[in-house]
Amino acid sequence: MRAIPVAILLVVCGAIIPASAQQMNSDDLKWINQCIQDNRGEPGGTAAIVRAYCVCMNEKMDSNETRSVTQWEKANPGARQACERTSGWK
Repeated sequence: MRAIPVAILLVVCGAIIPASAQQMNSDDLKWINQCIQDNRGEPGGTAAIVRAYCVCMNEKMDSNETRSVTQWEKANPGARQACERTSGWK
């Protein structure tokens, strides 16, 4: 009897999560960690804000991108500004 409510919950949760959400892999974590290192000590960048910013930037980048987040953000100021707003930075 408990299996039915659990199954319904899983279906509902699956419907809430956007289909476009990427699954984070080890390569993503590598880029995010490098971004965090690159932005350590920046004014207004608490650890939580920098992490949120780097995750946001990583999600905006194509999975085939070869540049670091720091390199990519310089070429994509619109994405950088959007992630600054999303993360609460500046």
